Amino acid sequence: MNPLAEDLNRTLAGTCAARLLSASGTRMYFPKGILSQSAEASEKAKVYNATIGMSYVKGQPMILDAIRAHLPGLTPSEAVAYAPTAGVPALRKRWKEEMIRKNPSLKGISISLPVFVPGLTAGVSFLADLFVDPGDAVVLPDLFWPNYRLILEERKGARLATYPMFSRNGSRPDGFNVEGFKAVLEAESRVRGKVVTILNFPNNPTGYSPTLQEADAIVAALEQVAAQGVDILVVSDDAYFGLQYEEGTLRESLFARLAGRNPRILAAKVDGQTKEDYVWGFRSGFLTFGCPGFQEDQYEALVKKVMGVVRSCVSNSTAPTQYILHKALETPGYEEQKARYRKILEERYRTVKAFLARHPAPACLRALPFNSGYFMSFECDGVSAEAIRKKLLDEKGIGVIALQEKWVRVAFSSVEAEEVEPLYTELFAAAKALMG
Repeated sequence: MNPLAEDLNRTLAGTCAARLLSASGTRMYFPKGILSQSAEASEKAKVYNATIGMSYVKGQPMILDAIRAHLPGLTPSEAVAYAPTAGVPALRKRWKEEMIRKNPSLKGISISLPVFVPGLTAGVSFLADLFVDPGDAVVLPDLFWPNYRLILEERKGARLATYPMFSRNGSRPDGFNVEGFKAVLEAESRVRGKVVTILNFPNNPTGYSPTLQEADAIVAALEQVAAQGVDILVVSDDAYFGLQYEEGTLRESLFARLAGRNPRILAAKVDGQTKEDYVWGFRSGFLTFGCPGFQEDQYEALVKKVMGVVRSCVSNSTAPTQYILHKALETPGYEEQKARYRKILEERYRTVKAFLARHPAPACLRALPFNSGYFMSFECDGVSAEAIRKKLLDEKGIGVIALQEKWVRVAFSSVEAEEVEPLYTELFAAAKALMG
């Protein structure tokens, strides 16, 4: 094993993070090679700096006029130079401040400085590189973002251990299934004495966030499993953070409740401005860690392991995205602009709720609980979700998503409020026609 990896592992020794690391995570390190030598030269090479593979003219990176014309708010260094592997320092610091502002429970809690990653997909994938071995179980609800399967099963050879996301009141889905979550967590933790779980709220595909009481119960369940001597990596996938529309739902990230909770629980937050700030194509994400008792050098060891993963697969994340987002965060009125778009999404959400209250779904469709985010979903009973999708698309020119033949997902985020009623009317009609 590389001596740099051994040094990082010694720093983490005795922590749940060390015990949770995968074989590749144990081997991972950030090399003291070209990048570290270039960083040192940028501070001390006052005469000539011939370390980094970029082209300079008069002390600035070369930039084509055709590029500069489209990035007038950025300097040549911000527009075309490499960004640091862990991200632009000012943006990382600012995002941490924003995280604490939006999650007041984090005040006084020690957490790592966020690492910038090229989107939340990359964040989940990098965590899998560090903490998931082939054959490991990753605990998920049965309603999960389909890309988890590609990342975890196909890339990492993990096994998805699922539980029904919702409890049942008779045949009707009714609230987050805390007991089912805990049962699978306990069962899988017995296999290797450690376990990984991902909690995605607001959830894709259901648009559900837990109530405050459910959030308390989720944290309690995790602590009860940890009390059995189990190390747990809890990944909070906060892609749709801040888009809760009902009182009494959890508006903070679960990361805020877990980061300082239990020394056997390593909390990891995957978030970013992708959907929070309506910049989907910018590929903007962050990875942050929290665990009680962790010292700064231990957080830095985890950060360096993440940097090693970044360096080994994408080298670094795009610089213009980071500088634009940092400038945007510093722009007066930025939060007010976001609030206007959030209000539009909430209006669409309430329009869907009002339609469903006035027009009960056909017997073959059950609306799953939803209170936040971009989506809502129907559970299919006696009809094929794929058949509904194809009928709507081929006969009406309407697109929805079919999941596992069991669920139909509707992204109300992408339709205007006045389009909700005709969309759902056609969806119900298609389902009824397929019932025979």
